Amino acid sequence: MAVLTSLSPSRANDFIQCPLKFRFRSIDKLPEPPSQAAFRGTVVHSVLEKLFTAPAEQRTTDHAQSLLMPAWTELVDKDPEVLEIFTTEAEQAEFFTSARKLLDAYFTLEFPEHLEPDETEKFVRTTLDSGLELRGFIDRIDVAPGGEKRLVDYKTGKQPKPQYGREAKFQMGFYALVEYRLTGELVHTLQLMYLGSRSVLKSHPTMADIEATQFEIDAIWKDIVAAAKTDRWRPRKSPLCNWCTFKPLCPAWGNAAPPTPEITEIVGA
Repeated sequence: MAVLTSLSPSRANDFIQCPLKFRFRSIDKLPEPPSQAAFRGTVVHSVLEKLFTAPAEQRTTDHAQSLLMPAWTELVDKDPEVLEIFTTEAEQAEFFTSARKLLDAYFTLEFPEHLEPDETEKFVRTTLDSGLELRGFIDRIDVAPGGEKRLVDYKTGKQPKPQYGREAKFQMGFYALVEYRLTGELVHTLQLMYLGSRSVLKSHPTMADIEATQFEIDAIWKDIVAAAKTDRWRPRKSPLCNWCTFKPLCPAWGNAAPPTPEITEIVGA
C-alpha cells in the first residue's frame, strides 16, 4: 500500500524526467542498488557537514581529509552491503582518490574558516493550502550579520550546460519556497557548489520566482494525481534510460512493469 501526500524536489524531478520512474520509486518503492557516484556524494557531504562542527581555525584541507575515512566507516557500518559496489581493491583506492580531489576542490571555492553556518543538513517541510507537504534536506544555511539568508547545496558532479541545469535550479527554488512559507522572508541567495568542476552558481530569488515555483509544483502534483487516478504512468525515453535501474521493467524498452500497488491516500484526489 502507498500514500501520496508529500513531495521532495528529487521526487518531483523524477516525475518530470519519467512518470514511470516516479512510480517505481515513490509508490512501488523498489530497491535500487547503490552506485559508486552516489555513495561518493554521500561520503563527501558527510565530511563537509562534520567540517563545520570543528572550530573555525581547524577547518583546513588536512582536517577535511582526516574526516574522510571516519565518514566512510560510519556509512559502511550503517549499510555493509554498500561494499558490494566495489569489485576490486583498485576500485576502492580510486574511490578515495576521487573523494579527496572533491574535498580539495571545495577549498578552492570558499574559506570555511570565515563562515559560521546557521544550520547544516536541515530537514525542512511545509504544507501547502492543498494539503500537499513539501519536504527535503538543505545542505547548509548561512545567515549574514545583516540577516540575509543563503541556502547552499553541494554537488559532487560537474556544472551542467545551461540546458541541462533545470533539476538543480528547481531544487533550489523549491527550498526557497519552503523557507519563505516557514519564515515569511525571501532567501537572499541560492548557491550551488559544483565540486567536480570547481564552479559556483548563484541566484537571488524574487517573489515572482517564489510564485512561479509554487505554480510549477502545483502543476506537477496535479499531473501526479491524474496519473494515480488513472494508473497511467507513462515512461519517457531519454539518454538517461541507459543509467536507469528500472530499465528491465520498462515497457518503453519492451519489458513488463509489475502491477501498481494500491494507493490508499492521495492529497488532492
